[in-house]
Amino acid sequence: MGNREDLLTGARKCLYEKGYARTTARDIVAASGVGLASIGYHFGSKEALLSEAVMEAFEEWGDELRELLADTTRAEPAGLDAAWERVSGFFVSHRPLLLAGIEAFAQANRVPGLREQLAEAYERARMNLALPLRPETAGVSDEEAERAVGSFHLAVISGLGLQWLLDPEGSPSGAELAQAMRLFVKAADAG
Repeated sequence: MGNREDLLTGARKCLYEKGYARTTARDIVAASGVGLASIGYHFGSKEALLSEAVMEAFEEWGDELRELLADTTRAEPAGLDAAWERVSGFFVSHRPLLLAGIEAFAQANRVPGLREQLAEAYERARMNLALPLRPETAGVSDEEAERAVGSFHLAVISGLGLQWLLDPEGSPSGAELAQAMRLFVKAADAG
């Protein structure tokens, strides 16, 4: 690996251990084994380095979430319950990234370029989360339907993540989320 990659690896380690807000340039240098001046040379600032590191982590996170939802189909109601249970379990193993992400969101309007990076990542996430579900909606283009379904899942996942961080035991289970989705669909169909 080169210095740039070492810095990204060190920054990700710091994100997981200390979080976005509490990581210093010296922490990254210690974790990466690269000189302090390398941060400025390769990224311009510590914030730009941390932003890129968190974006890389989010991309991997999104790929894993898409895989978790991949076997969810309308034909198998139990699959929906199981998929949401796996999403809840996913938060357990990714708690440090979830916390770092919340901290990054809080900095989005203060760190140059971060809001735009997060917005682009969210747009990719919307489409990626819709891919396993392949929505088919009469009168709506596939892309519009996929974006709507992906946006819905992203909103639920984001909200579930916040609830889980604050109260893991009180957060809704996968079965509860799946039941709520079925009730919303039933109400929408009846209306």
